[in-house]
Amino acid sequence: MGTDSRRIQGPENSTSYLLHVEKPDLTYAEYIKSICPSNGVRACGRHMDEQRKVYMKTGVVSQAKGSAYLEQERTKVVCSVFDPREIPRKSEYSINGELYCEFKYAPFSCKKRRGHQQDSEEKQYSLMLRRALEPAVCRHEFPNFQVDVYVLVLENDGCALAAAINSAALALADASVPMYDLVCAATLGIHGDLKFTDPTAEEEDLCNTTPQDGTNLNHGTVTATLLPTHQQISEYTQSGIMDIDSVTDAINILMKLCEAVYPLSKQCLVKHVARMSKKKMDVLLNTSADRIVC
Repeated sequence: MGTDSRRIQGPENSTSYLLHVEKPDLTYAEYIKSICPSNGVRACGRHMDEQRKVYMKTGVVSQAKGSAYLEQERTKVVCSVFDPREIPRKSEYSINGELYCEFKYAPFSCKKRRGHQQDSEEKQYSLMLRRALEPAVCRHEFPNFQVDVYVLVLENDGCALAAAINSAALALADASVPMYDLVCAATLGIHGDLKFTDPTAEEEDLCNTTPQDGTNLNHGTVTATLLPTHQQISEYTQSGIMDIDSVTDAINILMKLCEAVYPLSKQCLVKHVARMSKKKMDVLLNTSADRIVC
């Protein structure tokens, strides 16, 4: 499929200038030291078990039924949810509704420019996003219909999938889609004996490489989605190589991280409801005042 001629065409293979900066030739120990300068503290100043500060806001896209914006420092994601519509190209009746999820990186979101069409990674993330949200949505409430969920990553600095799942859950709630519970997601990076909570893009690159010290070869990233009220994991994805003990520890850590995100999501929704109620009350009061004057 060709590119859309109506778009403003940029360079096909442009890359970030950061990729052209000469990097010092570091040994493996020096490279680890640059990411973790001291024991238990990362280069960004966070502790190994400390998450980034999260900013959430709903109702950011006026054309959508529900929307949400989520920011974890340099990771920025916006999600839009639209009204239910009939499932296209389906003749038989469907008792349960469906979710159509689309995950997409903005062309300028990564160091290397992304294309306008979905690549294999984005299609895989779209499938993971749908599997994470489906157990929380009351799909029997809209039979033979589907709800469209579109996630756009504006800037990627690690944990893009977890941020997309959290923003999508807020957008579904903002769109008044019936749900059993809010879903919360978190990511953990593992590189040998190091465990990075909410890793950045640089830390994810480190976790996806095999440790060279030879003592502990566990490495990779783990993302889990939790329904906190029911204590159920709706989606689990892992990259890299890990033994059973590392996976078990990672799941326990991720469940605690998801439970920490849960009250933030609820607080965001409560603020949105209070804000919308205040706007409606102001409109009613102004309308009543106009009628009295007339």
